[in-house]
Parts: sequence; C-alpha cells; structure tokens
Amino acid sequence: MAISKIGSKALVDCSVAAVDIADGSITSAKLAGSIANAKLANSSITVNGTSVSLGASGSIPAVSWQSVITADGSTATSAVAGNGYFIDTTSNAHTINLPGSPSAGDTIAIKDYAATFGTNNLTIGRNGNNIQGVANDSLITTNRASLTLVYVDATKGWLYAVESNVADLQVYTSATGGTVTTSGDYKIHTFTGDGCFVVSAVGTPSTVDYLVVAGGGGGGGSAGGGGGAGGFRLGSCVSCKPALASTALPVTTQTYPITVGAGGAGGPSSPPRCGSSGNNSIFSTITSAGGGFGSQAVTAGGNGGSGGGGGNSSPSPGGTGNTPPVSPPQGSNGGSGSLGCSGSRPGGGGGGAAAVGTDGPPDGSAPNSGGPGGAGSPVTDIFGASPQPFYPVPGPGEGSFSGGGGGGVARGDTPFNPNTASAGGIGGGGAGGAGDECGTAGVTNSGGGGGAGGGGLFAGACQGNGAAGGKGIVIIRYKFQ
Repeated sequence: MAISKIGSKALVDCSVAAVDIADGSITSAKLAGSIANAKLANSSITVNGTSVSLGASGSIPAVSWQSVITADGSTATSAVAGNGYFIDTTSNAHTINLPGSPSAGDTIAIKDYAATFGTNNLTIGRNGNNIQGVANDSLITTNRASLTLVYVDATKGWLYAVESNVADLQVYTSATGGTVTTSGDYKIHTFTGDGCFVVSAVGTPSTVDYLVVAGGGGGGGSAGGGGGAGGFRLGSCVSCKPALASTALPVTTQTYPITVGAGGAGGPSSPPRCGSSGNNSIFSTITSAGGGFGSQAVTAGGNGGSGGGGGNSSPSPGGTGNTPPVSPPQGSNGGSGSLGCSGSRPGGGGGGAAAVGTDGPPDGSAPNSGGPGGAGSPVTDIFGASPQPFYPVPGPGEGSFSGGGGGGVARGDTPFNPNTASAGGIGGGGAGGAGDECGTAGVTNSGGGGGAGGGGLFAGACQGNGAAGGKGIVIIRYKFQ
C-alpha cells in the first residue's frame, strides 16, 4: 500500500519544503542518479570565451586568438594574459607590451601574420618584468616567427615556452655606470674619472667594445722633450683601424672597477727639468700604460704607453713606446732631441698612438722649432659619427685620442732667426713652447702628452716650464636593442 502522507503532510508534487527536512537527514545513498541540467540555474561554464555544457567533454585552450593587428608605426599593443596576437608588420615595425603585473602561468602567444618581421621588426616590451631572466626588451627579426611566452616568476620573468622560426631572437646586454649616450643600436658608457661599470645582464654577443686611454706624460722644461701620449688600447667587433684595434672583450654579470689615469706633471725650467710620466687606465683585463715623461739635457725620454721626447743638450734619445708591450701596440716611440741650429737646442716630440714623435731638427736645419708630437688615433667608426659629447678635441682631429706633446726650443740668437713653437700631435697633444713660452697642456680626457717648455733668458712670466699631460678616458660600447 502506497504512503500518501507523512504525518500531517500529504505527498503532493513539490509539497515537501526545505524546512520539512532536517539538516543531514538525507543520506548519500538517497542522492544516487543525476540531476538534469534543466533543473539547474547554470547548465554550462565558459572557458576563454568557449561555452562547455556541464557533463560534456572539452579542452581548455591555452590562448584566445584576437583579430589581426596592423602595425601603424605609432601605437603599441598592450597584451592581455590568455590572448594570442597575429601582428601584421607589412608597412611598419610594431611593439607589443607584456602585462605589467602578471601571475605565474599567464600566457601570451604571438604570430607573424604576413611574414614581415625580418623587414619591420617586432619589439616585445618587458613592461618592468624580465624576459628570459634578463631586464631587456626582446627584438624579433625573423619572418614567419611564432612564439608563446609564459610568466614563471620574478627571477626569470617571461620564458619562451614555444619558439618556431625565431633564429634571430635577441637578449641584450644591460649595464650602468659613467655617462651613458646612445648611437643607433648601441649604448656608450663614458668614464672621464674613476667609477664602476656594472653589468646586470649579458646578451648576445656577450662582449663589449672598449677604448682605454691612459694619462699623457708631462713635457720637459727649458727646451725639453714633449710628453708621450697615454697608452691607447681599442677593442671592437668592428675593425675600425686594424693596426690598432683588438677584439671585443667578453663580460659577465658583475661590477668592473674603472680607473682613469691622470696626466703627468710638466717639468720646471730649473733642474732637473724633466716632466712626470702619466698614470695607467684600467678596465677589466685591459691596462693602458701612462705616457712617458718628456726629458731635458742628458736624460732620455721616459718609456710608457708612448715614449716621451728626448732632451736637447747631449742630445738625448726619446723614450720607448708600447711599454710594457701588448699587441696591437698601445703607442709609439718619442723623438730625440738635438743641439739644433745656432743654439736653438730643440727637444724631440712625444710619441703618439699612431705615429712616432719627430726628432728635433739637427744643426743647420730649419725650421728652428722642437719636434712635433706624434699623431693620435681616431675612433669615430666605433663610437659613432662626430660630434659626440665625450670627444675632447673639437675641430681637426675630433674623435682622436693619444697625441704626443711637442718638443720645446730655445730663443733665436738674433731677431732675424726666431724660433717657433712645435705642434702637438692630433688627438690632444699639447704644443711645445719657444723661448720664454711655456708648453701647452695635453687636452683633458684625450690622453695627450704635454708640450715642453721653451728655453731662453726667462724674462717672461712663464719662464719655459713644461706642461702637464692630459687625463685619460675609458669608453665602453655594447648593443642594447
């Protein structure tokens, strides 16, 4: 017999309310079977824009592909996690910026729509997070490239989980220190004084170009020899001057102390009259030697990056350049002094990075001047077209470094036989003095040798003192985009 009611409640459809059922009174065995979707308020769920019915089979897509983005050359795309982007760079390059506050597992997909990334590149902006563990944007330069990025954590940031035809994917070097300028795709760090070059990320290539110039030597006093130029050491992926350029320098993520050598002091007109040698400049394993001092009388010119000019009385030989020796050579020899014509006693020019210092003219020769300093070397092919803010020498020779100082010369013996100052070498070398004139200092941060002082009765204010060499410089360059 069927039960038609429980207690006072008749068993009519929908007549048992929730209040009539005590909590926990219906066992799991009484819930066997299934509830029809029609009885539920929501009968499906939506995953990445796709509706999946409850109880049905389906897959969760990794990304939701968006409409094609046509690059217009000015508007960047802000990527959203879970989306895929077809990017058409037929007419313009494009930038897509990754999400700024991603969570682990966030995914972004990118596809070269028109096979034009090789012509008009795609930049993937990191938006404050690392890409492949490096704090740099990525540049995609391969046609038909496809890639999927997944955010992992703060250390690695976004990793390339899928890469297809991305042979030219670049991760770039990043560093701080010195005065930073940009030339094309390169960053240039210029150190005019001591400091630190701090490498936070190393890209491909893992090398940097460098110029390390030491301080120039001081010129001798009283018709002495010109100061030798500071040692000039250049390394580059680009061969701007094969005779002077070495290969680029490998770097790692660390701090590199930078030493920029000061120029040597000029010699006085009273004994001993010799100048002082310049000081070394150092970057990593690269040390450039200070320029040799300019001498006077019987003393030979000092050895160094470039040799100092010899004195006049004996006469004395110039100093030896490329000391200590490196390859390619960091400098040249200084010129020898001479007794000259009619007591002019010219000193030799200091050596420069690219040329030896000139000997003082011998007895009976004209002109009556000290030997000019040897020429320095230009570096514009590596560090950008002139002018650049770190070039110390405007005008002729701009972008050149490590010129030798000019030799000094005594007064002429008659008004009809005047003596003239000698030129310093291109690249910051100071001019030599004549008579009571002082030498001219080497240009600061050029590594130029100081000019020697003139020799005479010292009736003028200067009294024939030699001049100081120019301070050196360190310049580092690497590709950053």
